[in-house]
Amino acid sequence: MKIQDSVVLVTGANRGIGAAFAQALLARGAKKVYAGARDPASVSMVGVVPVQLDVTKEADVAAVAAQCRDATLVINNAGIARYGAFLTEQSMAEIREQLETNFFGVLRLSQAFAPVLAENGGGALLNVLSVASWINRPQLAGYGATKSAAWALTNGLRYELQAQGTQVLGLHMGFVDTDLTNGLDVPKQTPREVVKAALDALENGESEAMADDLTRMVKGGLSLTPASYMPQPQA
Repeated sequence: MKIQDSVVLVTGANRGIGAAFAQALLARGAKKVYAGARDPASVSMVGVVPVQLDVTKEADVAAVAAQCRDATLVINNAGIARYGAFLTEQSMAEIREQLETNFFGVLRLSQAFAPVLAENGGGALLNVLSVASWINRPQLAGYGATKSAAWALTNGLRYELQAQGTQVLGLHMGFVDTDLTNGLDVPKQTPREVVKAALDALENGESEAMADDLTRMVKGGLSLTPASYMPQPQA
């Protein structure tokens, strides 16, 4: 899919990767960019159309789908993360909370916009996933589980949307320099680098984008023995 003259909805577009997507889309010639955010007043970028969108709310999703009938590309970027392992006292509630945004939010938007994309020639869905789709650590255990679920959803959507000509792209990356990773002393990419990898892959007609070397290494190691998602032997 080509970005030039496209009409795009970006969820979670008021900061971080979402804001970088909106900026890059305009630079590549998108005709219109709808910037979804829980509080549209928090969208300060010139040239976008702010829209109220909480992806956990059916009414918001329905209203945006009705407003954005001209969309040809939907970028499911909105996501949340809670730190902690599976076996903590608060994990059940926190994982449910993350699933509502990271999995069910993507599903809601996909259901609402599949017919819109079909009416507009097929277009594309771009789902922002993570290297945590494949490799899970106690620091972000619940988050990783929700991204694994979103990866499965993305893979299934390719089959369901193939007949209507909708491209489905899954974006995987490691740590990105956003509010989510504040305080983590790890190598990080910039949102601009991640977005460039995603949009290049989209325009090349690809189905998955690996935004960094770590992600490519983990993906390549899924079929090794031991696999890349297994605990490594202790020294």
